[in-house]
Amino acid sequence: MFFHKDGQLEALGDRVLEATWAEFPGLARNQIALTWLIYDSPAPVNTGGAISPAEFWKYSPRGYSYRGVERIYPASVVKLFYLVAVHEWLERRMIQPSAELERAVQDMIVDSSNDATSLVVDVLTGTTSGPELPAGPFETWKQQRNIVNRYFRSLNWAELETINVNQKTWCDGPYGRERAFLGTLMENRNMLTVIATARLLHSIVGGVAVSAKRSQEMMALMRRSLNPTELAANPENQVTGFLGAGLPQDTRIWSKAGLTSQVRHDAAYIELTSHTSPYLLVVFTEGKAQSKNEAILPFVSQCVAEALLTLET
Repeated sequence: MFFHKDGQLEALGDRVLEATWAEFPGLARNQIALTWLIYDSPAPVNTGGAISPAEFWKYSPRGYSYRGVERIYPASVVKLFYLVAVHEWLERRMIQPSAELERAVQDMIVDSSNDATSLVVDVLTGTTSGPELPAGPFETWKQQRNIVNRYFRSLNWAELETINVNQKTWCDGPYGRERAFLGTLMENRNMLTVIATARLLHSIVGGVAVSAKRSQEMMALMRRSLNPTELAANPENQVTGFLGAGLPQDTRIWSKAGLTSQVRHDAAYIELTSHTSPYLLVVFTEGKAQSKNEAILPFVSQCVAEALLTLET
């Protein structure tokens, strides 16, 4: 485990969840998953890559997790994994940079565009969507499409052993070879855990995802404004109804949200002006009622921020 448990944090995390279930009695205990990391000062994160990967991975933050290893459909949170992969490909010169790829990567994270993500997945894997394929070519296509999975397996992080990140994200849904690739019962759909998501985000804010420079570029795309005027001007802001909505306006937050008719998720790195210890919070919720409820994630976020103020360092 890349973080360690702490008695005080365990008690606070349990308290946050109990408060959430009390506030939202329709939220079942198996409809939420959460991972919370505390970066005690001096924290080796968001430093612009001032620490080497070897030194960074020696650091073990305090952490709390509830249903941390449960596999859950991630919606657009999977785009964080495609973000890291595309930077890895560019760093290795496996693909060439272009203005169009840069535009797609930006729109994938800043606006959570599914169309942009489609191009990114095509570039990463050398595959394209289209009609169903004969058996032989389809096997080749599937092998290529799993290259992102193979990359994350190669990191040898135990947290990534059960994830699946080989599908595009959709507005209406997949057709043709994409639908066949999902499987009859959609058994091949994307799946993440909150712990896997937390470790990936932890590596980005630590400046060790691909390289220090590339980690900073990723962070820049994830930065969210909490300014009410800016939020009102952009309904797809990834703050309203998500973790950022439960925080003071002067908070600094970097995040990636996910939303479908069945899930509402967010993964965020947060710096409160009222506390010296930044923290990382990943919350997944499942269920049609939960996906429509814009109050749950902000409530959890507010409870965590308030709990942090009572945490001993």
